[in-house]
Amino acid sequence: MGQSAPKFDPQPVLEGPSLLLRPLEAGDKQALAAAASDPLIWAGHPATERWRPEVFGPYFDMLLSHGESLVVIEKASGTIIGTSRFYTTPDDPGMPCIGYTFLSRAYWGGGWNFEMKSLMFAHAFRLSDVIWLHIDPVNIRSQTATSRLGAIHTHDAMLDFGSGAAMRQCWKVSRSAWDAVLAVRV
Repeated sequence: MGQSAPKFDPQPVLEGPSLLLRPLEAGDKQALAAAASDPLIWAGHPATERWRPEVFGPYFDMLLSHGESLVVIEKASGTIIGTSRFYTTPDDPGMPCIGYTFLSRAYWGGGWNFEMKSLMFAHAFRLSDVIWLHIDPVNIRSQTATSRLGAIHTHDAMLDFGSGAAMRQCWKVSRSAWDAVLAVRV
């Protein structure tokens, strides 16, 4: 009897040298809202008001309801510093996608995003040779960070991730492109 392909776990516990990623829980709402409370985090994002508690609350509830989100914790302090999420998309069903990511501004630069994405990519590449990232066309900061991870912008598409269709840039990172990025960083 043949073995079936392993099922992808969208909420693993992932641990690196400085970060712990674990499934988002209802009790994380206050700490994650505090991490998101800086208006400058959202300045280049289409949801410019997400730093406001009344805007962040429904966003948190959506992340929690999907059961695919991870909270990002700085291990040394135990502080929640952001979130990210695995998901799938209708334009390439079955392929893992990573998005809905933000980090507190104190964790911009210095390799924090790279460590987080390294952990998530390693998990996703166990089952797929391709990972997708979808970015709003106005979010230049995310586009720049994504290109540094070896991803390429392949096309734009109207996609609906549950809150209505919107134009998204579709970025793809292959296992070989990621391996090349890792080889340079060694």
